[in-house]
Amino acid sequence: MEHVFDHVTPYIGYVYPNETDFPWSQLIVIYPYITGLVAGAFVISSLHHVFNIKSFAPISRFALLTALCFMFFAPSPLLFHLGQPTRAFNAVITPHWTSAMAAFGYVAGFYLCLLLLEVWFAFRADIVAMSKVRSGIMGKVYGLLTLGSDDVSARALAIDHKIARILSMIGIPAACGLHGYVGFVFGSLKTREWWSSDLMPVIFLLSAVGSGVGLIIVLYVIVSKFRKTPILDDTMRGLLYVMFTGVAIVMVIEGLEMLEMVYKAREGIDTVRALIAGPIWAGMYIQWGMSTFALLVTSALLVFNTHGKRLVTWLFLSGLAMMIGVLAMRWNVVIGGQELSKTMKGLLTFYPEMFGRESLFTVLIISICPYVTLWLVTKLLPPWDEKIKLLPPWDEKIEPEHKVFDVHKLA
Repeated sequence: MEHVFDHVTPYIGYVYPNETDFPWSQLIVIYPYITGLVAGAFVISSLHHVFNIKSFAPISRFALLTALCFMFFAPSPLLFHLGQPTRAFNAVITPHWTSAMAAFGYVAGFYLCLLLLEVWFAFRADIVAMSKVRSGIMGKVYGLLTLGSDDVSARALAIDHKIARILSMIGIPAACGLHGYVGFVFGSLKTREWWSSDLMPVIFLLSAVGSGVGLIIVLYVIVSKFRKTPILDDTMRGLLYVMFTGVAIVMVIEGLEMLEMVYKAREGIDTVRALIAGPIWAGMYIQWGMSTFALLVTSALLVFNTHGKRLVTWLFLSGLAMMIGVLAMRWNVVIGGQELSKTMKGLLTFYPEMFGRESLFTVLIISICPYVTLWLVTKLLPPWDEKIKLLPPWDEKIEPEHKVFDVHKLA
């Protein structure tokens, strides 16, 4: 095939001139990636709240805060991509019901409200406790966060727990819908052979769980090292089971998707093969290499019944590998799909910007923001189980047997 180069994008074969511009940049790569981390983190939190799995109790509230902080920034890539963020309200005010993109405002808004409610009910007793012992500005902040509800009797706490559990039960299908919807956006585009697949929503959802579990593993280990607290073996074993299940299933389904595409051998399959061997070859190696590494390591940890420091080290590496592999998968889907010409007879090569509104620098800043926000939020609402007693005089509404709260060590 003849090689032709323009001043921006080199391409091979038959390509229309208007295809040399990539409408979806790397910002649209991290959009499904961040929403996937939200879904995965929420699943870990719900395993304790809904299914009462005790091994996840030490990290359930931390996972919940992680999901909330990452959800704050899930729409950010789309807003930067729009250029004029105020246009985002048009999709909410005047929705176009035949557009999958138009549903995001409602889906994301509902899920964010659900997370905020669940966090408040899960931390209400802690907020009340800290409003009693803190003074100055922070005391007023915690007083406002109580929303006037400072009843921490046994009955009130039981109601809080019940409501938080109900919200978690609602949140599980909501999380599946949130990220399944992102996969649906790509899978429903029939004009792109690389995207058009009934399995795309399932793949996005399961890979989201894998990357979210990887995120919780990495953060739990790092935070525990900084706090100089022991990393609980039961918790790591529970995360190991979820990680292995997610990685194994998603690799099987991704393999089935590739096999189905090759077996059907529809028009343009030769160009798809050229895409895999050409522009996205590095991304495919990273995606499958990291996933395979995570699968082999988690399998070995289960087979040899590994515990202790060795379990922590290898599971940490597996979680990090899963996060990298899923990010590469998002790149391969979003960018790779646009590197195929619509005629399926040519290929393009995408070169990302380093600086600018839709650049790698912007992606880096957006990616860092959820971690910084999580650090700040854990200072405001410590998720770890540490005891502090309210000093006298006791609030009259607090019964004597409920004067101990699970809150973080106050400075």
